[in-house]
Amino acid sequence: MKSTVEKLSPTRVRINVEVPFTELEPEIDNAFKQLAKQVRLPGFRPGKAPRKLLEARVGRGAVLEQVVNDALPTRYSEAITSESLQPIGQPEIEVTKLEDNEELVFTAEVDIRPEIDLPDLSTLKVTVDPISVEDSDVEAELDSLQKRFGTLTGVERAAENGDFVSIDLSATVDGEDVPEAKTEGLSHEVGSGQLIDGLDEAIVGLKEGESATFTTTLVAGEHADREAEVTVTVKSVKTRELPELDDEFAQLASEFDTIDELKADLREKVARVKRVQQAEAIRDKTIEELLTQVEVPLPEAVVQAQVDDTLHNAIHGLDHDEDKFAESLAEQGSSREEFDTDNRTNAEKAIKTQLLMDAIADKLDIQVGQNDITERLVLMSRQYGIEPQQLIQMLQQNNQLPAMFADVRRGLTVAAVVHGATVTDTDGTEIDTTEFFGPTGDAAVADDEIEAGDEATAETATENADNTDAAETSGDDDTK
Repeated sequence: MKSTVEKLSPTRVRINVEVPFTELEPEIDNAFKQLAKQVRLPGFRPGKAPRKLLEARVGRGAVLEQVVNDALPTRYSEAITSESLQPIGQPEIEVTKLEDNEELVFTAEVDIRPEIDLPDLSTLKVTVDPISVEDSDVEAELDSLQKRFGTLTGVERAAENGDFVSIDLSATVDGEDVPEAKTEGLSHEVGSGQLIDGLDEAIVGLKEGESATFTTTLVAGEHADREAEVTVTVKSVKTRELPELDDEFAQLASEFDTIDELKADLREKVARVKRVQQAEAIRDKTIEELLTQVEVPLPEAVVQAQVDDTLHNAIHGLDHDEDKFAESLAEQGSSREEFDTDNRTNAEKAIKTQLLMDAIADKLDIQVGQNDITERLVLMSRQYGIEPQQLIQMLQQNNQLPAMFADVRRGLTVAAVVHGATVTDTDGTEIDTTEFFGPTGDAAVADDEIEAGDEATAETATENADNTDAAETSGDDDTK
């Protein structure tokens, strides 16, 4: 087999491959074996019919078609290896010549990883904000914890900000009812601003059984962006009674005996969250600084594929209805034009980052160990709520294991770059990066630790919300 490479651009090549028929004997044998299993000839057991009879039955063209289909993937891979190319994306293969008993000639155009001139990583400087835990941060955590242990109690007075109400809602546009805007028994915290504009102001001052009508602009549904007359009726008013912040509360809400011990623990938890956030900032600033210093040619086909994939995922849940998609964007204060612009910008940055990290990983000879893969699988399985073995099967079925391996390697690469860089905060203090990026030469914890920190923060927020709901339910039971 003979192959040559034409460079079409910094990120794309055309590979010309010539394969003599003498080298296609394995594919020819396989083609006849497959045909023998599929074609039944009288007097011969399945798979035992002679070549000449099979060829006479199906025609030489069918044989050659099977040979080409078998040969192209294998010969393409061999050409990639022999030319030391690193392809990204799928190739566009075209058979340019097929002469029976002579040769098979084909071309393959494919995007490749470009050559990137890397800077001296030891001179890289990264600056992030310092960590500062204020008393107000601790008070906010304590306030959240206090609310989790609050109880809801019915009151016979007008609703005020901070109260919890049960309400009925209805709306009309030009005198006609809006069915999708009608609801009964909706629970709402007055002053939270979580529902429609003008609702909180209308509720304040209403007692149980009283109603108010106000004008607002609908943001969703058939009547989106139109003014509607909304009527709200208060069915019940409840206030949240909070426990005293004392030693007794500390014993109720935690494993600590005193409120001072609880506050100290909350301060450490806040500091931990802020250290995670600082690690995220270090990672992001490191990548941003590298991207400003390095020119990374972009493979347009790969960028477009990611743009198309993101768009497909965005509108898939809307039955690929462009009008519904535009409506959904409008509800978020965006537009299709803004979405498309952001989508392409994000795709270009993501692919630049991947190509850059891969180039640095090669330069630094970053190796992914079994422990690195195991840690990522365990983290992902926790996030998806499934067993690691089940996750591995899913990744294998969707051919996503190589992508996961590449992500782990890039995370290790970022950690290695951070270790070689000078990392300081804006006060000029040098930052010890070993907590989240591992000790020098063993950076295996980088992205996984940061993601685990994010996950813990998210779980805490969810737990707070769940406990608040539980407290509200408890309060409802008490007032029945």
